[in-house]
Amino acid sequence: MEAAGRLLCRVSLLLLWLQPGLGRTRVVQAAPPGFIESSCPSRIFWVKLDKRFLQGKFFSLELVDPSGGTVLLDEKLAARCGYVLSVDVWGNPIFRASVLGCHVANKADELFSLTINVKVSSSPDMRQAATYTYPMYCTYSPWAPREIVCEENYMEVSVKSDVPAISDDDTAIWMSALPEVQKVEYQVWQLIFLSPSGRKKIMVSDAANLGYSFNNTLARVFLRAPYSSNESKLAVVNGVNMNSVSSTSMYKQRWLLLLIDTTVSCPIDGTRFTDTAITWTVPSIIPTLVPQEPTFVSKNISVGVDGQRIMHPEQNYILEHNKTHIRMTVPIEAAGGRLKSTVANGVHGVIYSINLFLEHTWTDVDWHMTKYTVIKPITTPFMPRIPTVINNTLPEKRIFDVAFGSFLPDVSLVTITIGNVPLSPGEAEHHGYKVYEITFPNGTKGFNLEVPFDDPTVLKEYVNRNETKYTLRVNYTLHVGPEMKPYNHPAEVECVVADIELPEAVGYCDKENLYLAVPVSALYQYWNLYIGNELLNQQTVLSNRYLLTTNSTHLVLQVPLFTMGIIYEEVSFQRLKTRFDLALRKANTLETIKTFSVSCNFNSSEFIVCYPNGTVTVSAPMKTIPSIDMGKTKLKDSTCKPKDFNEEQAFFQFHVSTCGTLLKFEGDHIIYENEISYEKKILPPWGPPRITRDPDYRLTVLCYYPTKERLMHTAMVSNLPTNGSPPFGYGTMMVRSNVAGHRRTRQVLNIIARVSKDESFMELYEPNLTIVKPSLEPIFFEVELKDEEPNVELHLNNCWMTGSSDFKSTSQWNITVDGCGNENNKSVTEFYPVSASRRVKHPAHFKRLAVRMLIPLLGQVHLHCTVAVCSPPKVSSGNIWTCGGRCDPTRKRIDQHSEPYSGLHGYVLAGPVWIVDPEPTEEKNI
Repeated sequence: MEAAGRLLCRVSLLLLWLQPGLGRTRVVQAAPPGFIESSCPSRIFWVKLDKRFLQGKFFSLELVDPSGGTVLLDEKLAARCGYVLSVDVWGNPIFRASVLGCHVANKADELFSLTINVKVSSSPDMRQAATYTYPMYCTYSPWAPREIVCEENYMEVSVKSDVPAISDDDTAIWMSALPEVQKVEYQVWQLIFLSPSGRKKIMVSDAANLGYSFNNTLARVFLRAPYSSNESKLAVVNGVNMNSVSSTSMYKQRWLLLLIDTTVSCPIDGTRFTDTAITWTVPSIIPTLVPQEPTFVSKNISVGVDGQRIMHPEQNYILEHNKTHIRMTVPIEAAGGRLKSTVANGVHGVIYSINLFLEHTWTDVDWHMTKYTVIKPITTPFMPRIPTVINNTLPEKRIFDVAFGSFLPDVSLVTITIGNVPLSPGEAEHHGYKVYEITFPNGTKGFNLEVPFDDPTVLKEYVNRNETKYTLRVNYTLHVGPEMKPYNHPAEVECVVADIELPEAVGYCDKENLYLAVPVSALYQYWNLYIGNELLNQQTVLSNRYLLTTNSTHLVLQVPLFTMGIIYEEVSFQRLKTRFDLALRKANTLETIKTFSVSCNFNSSEFIVCYPNGTVTVSAPMKTIPSIDMGKTKLKDSTCKPKDFNEEQAFFQFHVSTCGTLLKFEGDHIIYENEISYEKKILPPWGPPRITRDPDYRLTVLCYYPTKERLMHTAMVSNLPTNGSPPFGYGTMMVRSNVAGHRRTRQVLNIIARVSKDESFMELYEPNLTIVKPSLEPIFFEVELKDEEPNVELHLNNCWMTGSSDFKSTSQWNITVDGCGNENNKSVTEFYPVSASRRVKHPAHFKRLAVRMLIPLLGQVHLHCTVAVCSPPKVSSGNIWTCGGRCDPTRKRIDQHSEPYSGLHGYVLAGPVWIVDPEPTEEKNI
């Protein structure tokens, strides 16, 4: 039974209908006080059973027939006999019965009585059930000529059985039934249905088999019909679906022919829902019930809830009435209804239920007066109500204060999981947490939780500069609604507190070192110290010649003046301004939080600084007896003179690609070497013998740049430090011996690279000219070794082009690799042979090549090359070793992991060459 199904679901009661032959043991007794309540609103027996008494028990209903005996209530009997078994919005079982019901005793159509048996048992077999007999009495008078009741499971119409007066307008309608009437048997009621399939006549005795109930009292005839029978039809009236049964009841005696219209029509929907209200609509005029609409007059409209008439509905509801419809708007949560919590598909929400009824009285010319009653239980669809987590935490209290809600009173907190440990509210209190209910102003409730920041279950994460993010993860388990459905809701709340004190470093200097003292409190918990991109650890300290000491409060880093990591902000003849930076970085993200710096000025007559971009500055002291003129000192390229000098020192500044600087590779370092020497005064200035009084002055300048590992030359170029950022190279100065046998002029590589005007290499651009070339035309380069030694050969190892003169550039592409031309998607390289000529004395000292751009490229370009100068090949164990990148496809190239190269290495730079759109250009002096 559908009603029974709702009963089981809503109130958690077990309902068992007794079968014939069972339940023979009967204990009849009076009902306990408050268990059964009844009333008689609008000619209906209305009975309510208290669900509290029935909780966990089994019950059934029996109808006591006035003639004796009982009948068990079931679904089929209920619809045919005018009974309804349901539950109210609070879950209490409800039984309703029409006063014209099958087992109701009727006295003069004014006094009605009905007795029911409520059988209650603690076991499902109902054999030991207690039976509570409950008699009911209702009075109802006067009756309207026609009364219609639209119940949940049946429609009922009752009319006066007096012979009505037939108006002239209705004569044709009534006379059309005469052929059927003539066939009616004497003193037997028969029914004629006008259904969509046509006219259908049945005997009253057969109507019961179709689910109908037809009967008469002393003064009335009534028909009760189920919804959606075969003889019913659906129609839409003013937007509301109606179910109608059109029928005529016929009775014939010798002196009487009685035709009674027993048509009935009831709404089957008419409800609309929003998040805030229910709208229930019933048509004002129903055409099947009011054939002559112009004569229709509405007399009274009243509404009620749970059978109780509402005297002033406007106080809680909105009631509208016009010519087309009667509309009642019920706000969600209005009095008389119930808002209930539930769970659907794991989502928390609510449903609102209310049992309404409408009574409409009207008059028309046919029926004089009709009383139309509709009973309408309404339940909204599921409305999600996602609970919210409100973080009321005050950081200064260092306690999470979290509110969770809001909920109706029918929700209870079962467990709360903190740190993967489920705890009941009582257990949570024993763990040092506070869990309690809070009431909100609208009558709903929530659950409040307090957890200290320092609790082990709270996650802690260092964020931003000096803040800690505390995270509390909670999982609430609730019992929802009367059915106590389980519901889980995970929640996560965060609070960021500025409770970390950033360390402050102290810097100072002495004559040869820079110092930084950093507090060690919480240092390695949140941060690490970095020098450039290198973590400050023992390996970094040892490899860079630092000194690191630590005590209980601070670490002190001592950094020598001339070592890796020193930033030289100003290097001049007068002073040396240096800075050392120590970065404080996050341990997990390496984000730099702050930089500790110490900056000092030094006065030093002897120093060398090697910059990341290849610039070298040297302050060379005068250390000879007798003294020399420091203004006459020079580098390997005699054109490179000091920028400034005095009696005690000379100040040089040059790039590693100039002034005859030599490139060498040793271990994990690139080494650039040059030499400061003194131009002696020779007497006589021509031919031997030679006499000089000047002392010998030779100072070797070395700059070391670290590489990560032994790499090929192109890789070494890529690993040269970036311009302007540490690590710097470090340099040393070494006084040369004045013994001639140890002076090797072969150590000086004087190499130049220039741009030729065309492929003949007869005319070369001078260094002071701007070189402009149209796009996509070849650029001709010549590299020359300025050396008089005939038995050496110049080799190009690796050449590349960039848009910058820096040794390393972020955008570069190879021109040659290991002495061979390299084709790529930007350029093609072609070598040109070199023959002896007026300008070329030793062809082996020259390399010529052309670079043709394959894509349009505008702007300046530079040519960079690493070179090698080799002696004649040596023979060792039958293998020929080469000193440079000689391009020979028939022989495998010997790399740096084989026998070391024989020869000297260097580096040259040519350019810039300005590449422009193809158009006439002019050469001009800079």
